[in-house]
Amino acid sequence: MSERTNIFIYTKHDESSLQKKLTLKEIILKYGFIAVDDDKNANIIISLGDDGTFLQAIRKSNFRQDCLYVGISTTGSLSMYCDFHFHDMESIVKAVQHSQIEVRRYPIIQVIVDDNPPFYCLNEFSIRSNIIKTFVLEVIIDGLHFETFRGDGMIISTPTGSTAYNKSVNGAVVDPLLPCFQVSELASVNNNQYRTLGSSFILSGQRQLTLRLNKDGNDFPTMGMDNESLSIQHVDTVYITLSTHIKTVKLKNNSFWEKVKRTYL
Repeated sequence: MSERTNIFIYTKHDESSLQKKLTLKEIILKYGFIAVDDDKNANIIISLGDDGTFLQAIRKSNFRQDCLYVGISTTGSLSMYCDFHFHDMESIVKAVQHSQIEVRRYPIIQVIVDDNPPFYCLNEFSIRSNIIKTFVLEVIIDGLHFETFRGDGMIISTPTGSTAYNKSVNGAVVDPLLPCFQVSELASVNNNQYRTLGSSFILSGQRQLTLRLNKDGNDFPTMGMDNESLSIQHVDTVYITLSTHIKTVKLKNNSFWEKVKRTYL
């Protein structure tokens, strides 16, 4: 960590958050770090807020592979991406200086909609009907037709995203050490014409998932990437693969499963 000294702090723009940002800047300067105003010049990017702020920090900095991301909670409790408390910043900086932290790698997924440029998700990609009517997706794995889905939509989640939207529809919680992604249904219709697996399934990181939208007057689906919507219309085909990973830091006694237990049990 000694070679990483340039820090960019991402936070919301309300008065309370901006004041905490100023306080954090004073602390990191005291310990010899440099606070930069452009994330492109940083090799450590700090998110100051909650998990939503962390997701925004990663997206706004374009999922950088050459820096470390740090989530600091200002809500009074730790979360899945925020490993540190704002009120305990002095001890966190000392832990960084004395190498009492570990680098953790979280897989991300790449999504391509038709001929548009690829985008990335740390939690999940979701595709849903945008009207009160089901729609039909052809589900294709590595070029082979797997099932015909009719229902409200689908969620494709990363291992860390498996604890978010995916978990709310009874998807499995997946260890982020596994390079994979998960597919979960939203209110599927199963009858003689449409038949799906009826449960979530997990694909290896070597697989490609293709979702082809049937044109039945409902070809303007609502698509989400983490906590943002995607404004693309006339969707035909969506291609999803496991991409690379982002690097975050954690204290050595704060594993993914410790966070799952703390959050849900």
